[in-house]
Amino acid sequence: MPEAARAPFGARLAAAMDDLGPLCVGIDPHSALLAAWGLGDDVVGLREFSLRVVDAVGGRVAAVKPQAAFYERHGSAGVAVLEETIAAARAAGTLCIVDAKRGDIGSTMGAYAEAFLRDGSPLAGDALTVSPYLGFGSLTPAAELAAQTGRGLFVLCLTSNKEGFEVQHARTADGVTLAASVAAQAAVLNAGATPLGSVGLVVGATIGDAVAATGTDLEAVNGPLLAPGVGAQGAGATELATVFGNARRQVLASSSRGVLSAGPDTAALRAAAEAAVGEARAALRG
Repeated sequence: MPEAARAPFGARLAAAMDDLGPLCVGIDPHSALLAAWGLGDDVVGLREFSLRVVDAVGGRVAAVKPQAAFYERHGSAGVAVLEETIAAARAAGTLCIVDAKRGDIGSTMGAYAEAFLRDGSPLAGDALTVSPYLGFGSLTPAAELAAQTGRGLFVLCLTSNKEGFEVQHARTADGVTLAASVAAQAAVLNAGATPLGSVGLVVGATIGDAVAATGTDLEAVNGPLLAPGVGAQGAGATELATVFGNARRQVLASSSRGVLSAGPDTAALRAAAEAAVGEARAALRG
């Protein structure tokens, strides 16, 4: 769909979450999971896994999120499977968040933006995860192209890995934490957007009281909050309430292992996705 005809990502995601529930299924074809499905750790297995997941959940969840690294490790043939997976999600009418966590400066960031956000690029889904830790302003090429093409960004803000603390909780000279600064700058890009802006944040569902501890105002972001760690990784309704509080309606819960471990049977994958949607609705929209 050309940019002139495409609604902003935030509006499309808000509608999908309202209609299908606030759940994103991560597509993470790591070697152990391929083996558990009886597939080879090769491009053939990668393709079978990815397209089976899209077939099972496409049209039934708000979004899917292929993790680019698991495709890139197979070289150019693996990247071709990622392109095919993105196209399959598009054909299924399901939003696709490409989890590539790109971040760089100047023309290099511009090139990443062209690869993942430009109309006509086979790697362009509906949104891209990006890293702001070369300075939020370094994301400008991606933010501008995403706005032009009706796509979205999910900016890393408060992640669940233990190493994230030393960067995300660090304070600037004026005493503001880096996480709070990232959220505030995303809010500027989303100003005036309804029902949601298209610049979201990645906020781990298992980070406990980190939002309060860093003074991060998630409600004010006015954008979607992608929350990895739901389900098999430990976050349930209580954890989601603790982390997100009054911003819960902005949350897109992300589950990978909790759904993917039900495979390779398509019916079992669908049942697991439906159960996860129900849990996400209850926790975030109840």
